[in-house]
Amino acid sequence: MEESNELLDLDLWQNSDLIRRQNFLKSQFIEILEDLANSISSRDFEKISPRSRGSKISKGNDLLGLPYQVLDMIRDFNSLEGANIRMLNWFGKGFFVTILLGKNRANPILPLLEQGFHFGMSDNKWDYPELILNNSQTRDPDLIRKRDGEFSLWIKKFELDKNPKINAFSLTEEVKKILGILQLPLEQNRN
Repeated sequence: MEESNELLDLDLWQNSDLIRRQNFLKSQFIEILEDLANSISSRDFEKISPRSRGSKISKGNDLLGLPYQVLDMIRDFNSLEGANIRMLNWFGKGFFVTILLGKNRANPILPLLEQGFHFGMSDNKWDYPELILNNSQTRDPDLIRKRDGEFSLWIKKFELDKNPKINAFSLTEEVKKILGILQLPLEQNRN
């Protein structure tokens, strides 16, 4: 173990109210993600990918030192034909909706741009600090088309309401729109 010369922040350690508030907030967000996951049927995911594995919530405590929560829906991460819709709740940074699409899937550029999504320009589609903090994203259709044939990531910041039920409802509507876009016939989906 590496030796640290910094003193322990015992005031923070003993601030049980702050810790309880943060834990309660985390549980509220988990409830929002659970409500969202339960509002979409597995049949809807299978229309996008027959290899869908449903929904899964994950959480962690250290994305650049901050806690995060993730809801993955569809969960087909195949780099050729896969599709995934991810909700990323990154404490202190924001709440983001992302869409991952395999290289051989139609990339519905214009419909996703119309819904407010940005195309991720980072070579590593999982590099959220690069995508979000360094703003490695574009809304330029020509730049996006140049990267056609790559594993694609689309990202959109979601503005939260203080009311958890409103967030769950709004996110459900957002996912339904995404599912509709991903089901478009191929000729409408390409541009």
